[in-house]
Amino acid sequence: MDVSPDTSAPEPLDRRAELSEFLRTRRARLQPQDVGLPEFGRARRVPGLRREELAQLAGVSVAYYTRLEQGNGRNVSAEVLDAIARALRLSDAEHAHLTHMAKPAQHKKKRRPARVQRVRTGLLHLLDSLEGIPAYVSGARSDILAWNPMAAAVFGDWGALPPEERNWARLVFLSPAYRDLFVEWDSKASDMVSYLRLYAGCHPDDPQLSALVGELSVKNDEFRRLWATHNVKEKGHGTKLIRHPLVGDMSLSYETLHLPDNQEQCLVTYHAEPGSESAQALRLLASWGADAVGDAPRGLAGER
Repeated sequence: MDVSPDTSAPEPLDRRAELSEFLRTRRARLQPQDVGLPEFGRARRVPGLRREELAQLAGVSVAYYTRLEQGNGRNVSAEVLDAIARALRLSDAEHAHLTHMAKPAQHKKKRRPARVQRVRTGLLHLLDSLEGIPAYVSGARSDILAWNPMAAAVFGDWGALPPEERNWARLVFLSPAYRDLFVEWDSKASDMVSYLRLYAGCHPDDPQLSALVGELSVKNDEFRRLWATHNVKEKGHGTKLIRHPLVGDMSLSYETLHLPDNQEQCLVTYHAEPGSESAQALRLLASWGADAVGDAPRGLAGER
């Protein structure tokens, strides 16, 4: 289903402000003893390293680093960004996020009309072939694009939702059912916001992302708090404890496979340890068939 462009979409995220806040929050989490600096001199009015200490560690002037932290990343070199990333002890995901935000724009970005995110026919066939394995395809902004019957049996009938509501962030923060579904909801919520931060670093001009962040910030206090931390990480695998309303608790491991021909889309699969109670619960759900949860659609939410 096509989604019409939203001509009243909010302004894109401010890249300079995002860069400034990211550097400030990363600096604030480090203490002098964390990086081998002595503690002396005037009392600290704010937590974390001072700008001059960070500049010293990175081997740049205080004035240069101050300009960068104020959001002026124009013409900053990869070498300087690498040095700052090392000084701030950034993870690989944080380092990439810093680079995306700080690199100078190659051209003035223009808003593009919304278009439909489509899933390749071959990938849809693959979803159908994964019998007994919950699997789905997610796209930009964590939109849920396609899924198989087992995914619907575990996570709910996404086909019953309007296309614009088929979004993981929206479900996690706005749906009471999903707060109950994830036993460790706090971890799921943190992962979700960290992903959106990574996406925002690569796509600050996405008006649909701005609309999503704005809506969640207004409607959910926890999202607003997590968004303000500027934490970023990429988590491609792990384990989630699901509290299913019909079969009880299930411990399911997941794997995230990014598509080589479309980096915004990924295939996510879930599985249980063979012979476990969770595996038995999945088999029970599979035995009930797809009739109770509906069929997966074949084309979905609007894309920037």
